Amino acid sequence: MLLRQSSDLQSHERVNTNFGGDTGDALEAHEWRFVRTLNGIRIFEDIANSKGGKGILLKSIGVVGANPDTVFEMVLSRDKHKRHEWDMLISDLELVETIDGYCDVVYGTYEPKYLNWWKSKKDFVFSRQWFRGQDGAYNILQSPASHKQKPPRHGYERTHINPTTWEIKRLNTSESTPKCIVTRMVEISPCFWDRWRRRTSSNFERSIPFALLSQVAGLREYFAANPAITPDLPSTVVKSKVSESLIIQSELEYSEPNDEFYDALVRGESFEGDSDDDDDDDDVTTPKAGKVKLKNVSWAIAGLAMKRTKASLERSELVTNSIPIAIDSSHFHGTVRQAKSEDDPNSWSSPGGEKFMIRGKTYLTDYAKIAGGDPLLKLIAVDWFKVNERFDSVALHPKSLVQSEAAKKIPFILVVNLQVPAKPNYNLVMYYAAEKPVNKDSLLGRFIDGTDAFRDARFKLIPSIVEGYWMVKRAVGTRACLLGKAVTCNYLRQDNFLEIDVDIGSSSVARSIIGLVLGYVTSIVVDLAILVEATCAKLMNT
Repeated sequence: MLLRQSSDLQSHERVNTNFGGDTGDALEAHEWRFVRTLNGIRIFEDIANSKGGKGILLKSIGVVGANPDTVFEMVLSRDKHKRHEWDMLISDLELVETIDGYCDVVYGTYEPKYLNWWKSKKDFVFSRQWFRGQDGAYNILQSPASHKQKPPRHGYERTHINPTTWEIKRLNTSESTPKCIVTRMVEISPCFWDRWRRRTSSNFERSIPFALLSQVAGLREYFAANPAITPDLPSTVVKSKVSESLIIQSELEYSEPNDEFYDALVRGESFEGDSDDDDDDDDVTTPKAGKVKLKNVSWAIAGLAMKRTKASLERSELVTNSIPIAIDSSHFHGTVRQAKSEDDPNSWSSPGGEKFMIRGKTYLTDYAKIAGGDPLLKLIAVDWFKVNERFDSVALHPKSLVQSEAAKKIPFILVVNLQVPAKPNYNLVMYYAAEKPVNKDSLLGRFIDGTDAFRDARFKLIPSIVEGYWMVKRAVGTRACLLGKAVTCNYLRQDNFLEIDVDIGSSSVARSIIGLVLGYVTSIVVDLAILVEATCAKLMNT
């Protein structure tokens, strides 16, 4: 974690070091330890030994004298003359296929004589996915791949390069020269790394992981020697040289400082929802109890909770003078069972929100976030449906939990229907219940009965991959996401419930990330925090 501070010995003003943009909104399991300096770049090792990893995770971090857009373009560039000035590994890069404008497959070669004593030429194929946050930060995911257009080549030895990532973030300084923090993350073999640490082998400096970590140093020196190529012009539209598509980050009506959206819009995409078509009963199948599978993925959905933040004026979200009803979870059964223990697979649970950072009372003045508290609404059941087509309006289905006699006695039920694009498609449906009627004048009340535009601006989700492959964790991230601004959300308000149908497939970026998740994980534990974002006008002295 890099903390940015500025100080003035002649000033007594309070310095705010909480920028809210360098850390996620959920606590990560990584524990990074500084192990050495390489060409002026810091190298860290993940010593947390979290589940789901296949090797040792290393990362190099450095400050590069350029804005994130320029560094991003350089990392994706296939111009070998430029790459030869900062990349000691790759000799040539060839575009094999472009997918959706922010995912491609490339073929590359490199000369191993710069790293080891082998003289045979090496080649490789890998895929690249990238997305851009609201603050202009980039994430690039690179993973080994195969492609029918690039079979093994005569005279070259096909090399498998482990998954790697790039993270490029703007560094806010008082200097006029733009700077950004560049992080390179690499997975290596545990035995190889242990031998190097014990100094029984000195070949790390002549290995592919060494060359990959050194790319940060190469970029730093390249831009230091070419300061004229990085104009400090903050852009909201970025055109990648490897694609004709534009990645657009729009300024949205309800956006606020230091909030980051999960993905970016691509030209031609729309936030307008499709018409709601109810599926027939035959199109919906429920797995047997205790068997939740998604391409050999066993899901343990943990930490599904509804949390709230408070505005400057105290106001109860639920009617205080109403007698609460007793909500017995045993009366409500979904296709996914409730966990009996923390390690219980294929199940769901609802722990507290202390692992999530949400807006505090003073957020709009100091951007300070606090640990989440107890859930406002109680999670009573979870369904996992397999469907051929997108399945909206789950609450209206005759066999839905919401249509049961027990559910009709509950003052209010929130139904969150996450529609997962796959082959076939899946629906993760979560049911939250209120023990008292909702206060009509509260934030939750205005969200329930408000306009779709208001709901889109306030419906927020914080994801956290607790257990899973590290590349999946980097793809999903821990940033809060205003779902209504990232994907299409359809709202159904009737009787005592509000259903939110979240069409994840409406975003090509989200579909791409889902595809990466399904391609890597065999088991996964996910914590989700679902919030209604609190905002209020700043009070002004008159």
